[in-house]
Amino acid sequence: MFLALRELKHAKLRYFLVGLIMVLIAWLVLFVSGLAKGLSSDNASSIQKMNVDYLVIQKEADNRLNRSILSLNKLKDVQKNTNKQSTAPLGIQMTTITKKGSSNKIDATFFALNMKGFLAPDVVEGRPIDNTATNEAVADRSLKEDGLKLGDNVKDQFSGETFKITGFTKGESFSHAPVIHINFKEWEHIHKLSSDKQMVFNTIALKTSQEKAEQIEKSIKGVNVIDKSQALKGIPGYSEEQGSLIMMIVFLFIIAAFVLAVFFYVITIQKINQFGVLKAIGASTGYLARNIVFQVLLLTFISLLISIALTYGIAFILPNSMPFDLTPQLVLGSSGLFLVVSVIGSLLSLYRVAKIDAIEAIGSAA
Repeated sequence: MFLALRELKHAKLRYFLVGLIMVLIAWLVLFVSGLAKGLSSDNASSIQKMNVDYLVIQKEADNRLNRSILSLNKLKDVQKNTNKQSTAPLGIQMTTITKKGSSNKIDATFFALNMKGFLAPDVVEGRPIDNTATNEAVADRSLKEDGLKLGDNVKDQFSGETFKITGFTKGESFSHAPVIHINFKEWEHIHKLSSDKQMVFNTIALKTSQEKAEQIEKSIKGVNVIDKSQALKGIPGYSEEQGSLIMMIVFLFIIAAFVLAVFFYVITIQKINQFGVLKAIGASTGYLARNIVFQVLLLTFISLLISIALTYGIAFILPNSMPFDLTPQLVLGSSGLFLVVSVIGSLLSLYRVAKIDAIEAIGSAA
């Protein structure tokens, strides 16, 4: 690696410019990756965080939870095929709320569930509610940015019901709207259900095996059993949004490979005579190839460190309202892939070095 380091020291400006381009590309890849992850969480974090294996929905709902309508009888049929501890009904209602004393409207989503079941949210501030609570709710803490705080009353614009916020959750959103958790007692009030009307849900969450899930789908008429990934794709705009951003990331990696390949190939062409002399005095092709790969990996590693620092710096000053989530797993995955792409980009240079004939190279230099 002595040769690689000596060359980097000798041609500082050349490799500085190459490294600068690598920093900019890696920075853009990490930023777009963090944005994609943030938008994914902002769109569907409530579903992503659910500790469930499958979801039962209406067959005609096209995998969209908010389109599905299941009756209490369907819930009983599902429980016959499994058990009550493994099932949890869930009601979903997109809505608009206003803070008491204010006319500002805020988009939100009601999640109605059993507050003692496995779908119950974790409350990070304040206190949770139980299944007998009246006019109380637990809301996502992103609503604080809209001026809401513990003890405030919010009014549902569609039903006219008023709820007191007793606690806040973290990272609970659905279709880019903060989730407000309520019990089924309040779910009945929202839908104005009288004693002679049967309660309805949007989906039934299951903690069960694939075999049981398939059995439920076959034995109960009019339902589909889907996994969480299918449910996520059914959220309006989720697949399109993620597909566009992932396509951008893929193209950035492809561009990075081409840019690195061109840069290092041009540099290699400029050094053919030197490589010929080195081969003539006994340097092997493998030795020269290892030096090129070392240069590429060293430049890439340093560029990644700088781009990671820049990305976290930008994330620190971004407003909380901007959905951006750069997890360590995402950074490590993107960095590892970038290192692989860099090595792939150097393959053209390695091929050119392997084809160098020492006598021809020295002759052309004479």
